[in-house]
Amino acid sequence: MNTITCLAPAKLNLFLHVVGRREDGYHLLQTLFRFIDLNDTLHFTLRKDGDVRRLNALEGVPAEQDLCVRAARLLQQETGCALGVDIVLEKRIPMGGGLGGGSSDAATTLLALNRLWNLGLSRERLMQLGLTLGADVPVFVFGQNAFAEGVGERLQPYELADAWYVVLSPSVHVPTARIFTQPELTRNTISITIRALPIGRDFRAGRLGNDLQPVACALYPEIAQYLAWLGQFAPAMMTGSGACVFAEFATEDEAKTVLRQLPQAMRGFVARGLQQHPLRDFAAEAVGI
Repeated sequence: MNTITCLAPAKLNLFLHVVGRREDGYHLLQTLFRFIDLNDTLHFTLRKDGDVRRLNALEGVPAEQDLCVRAARLLQQETGCALGVDIVLEKRIPMGGGLGGGSSDAATTLLALNRLWNLGLSRERLMQLGLTLGADVPVFVFGQNAFAEGVGERLQPYELADAWYVVLSPSVHVPTARIFTQPELTRNTISITIRALPIGRDFRAGRLGNDLQPVACALYPEIAQYLAWLGQFAPAMMTGSGACVFAEFATEDEAKTVLRQLPQAMRGFVARGLQQHPLRDFAAEAVGI
């Protein structure tokens, strides 16, 4: 098997609280991750010369800064693997939207190369490596919808009901660092426990909220405009640090009915909530779980 093709799904944060800050400056979070069926597609072709290359151009993302390339080189450094890879990345997940596309691409790279290079690393080890690339990478390696704490690395599986989402994508790119450095950001929300969440039931957007949303809306008024429009139909909330916003619906028809009313100047799509990452079983087989 010299070439493998894998999906990298987007995620939504069904709530996001900032509950503290560590001495090193990292923020302590609580959030609920849900995977959705909007995917990037990655193609990995084995190289025997040790080179790691991304073959296609991506606007605004030089290959050397791409998390896929960095993930591959991290695996090489960690394992001493002498093999390389050519990577082709087909982007569908909006960049800078809070949907986790870069983190998901990195996680898929770790999972795929663990198999392609026959490394045999455990899922736990891949999650640890992923955390050095970004706080959202571990959940994509974990492979299940999850309640997350810490900087996003302490994960517990979380059962969610089937649901559909209208996701709107404002035409602004929100740098995560800019949101977290704003002095008015709430950093002392009271922690909750997983037992306080409605396991097995739907989890409506806005029920617990996103502490980053007021800051993002103040800096980027377009996000507030999108929230106001979508909020006419169902409770709406921003995902991650923005800019994308979403609302949950019970059926595909309900979601599509709302999307059909979207003003022409706005952008959005309908997505189905997933029960697990599309590579969950693939990864389990690769690492012997």
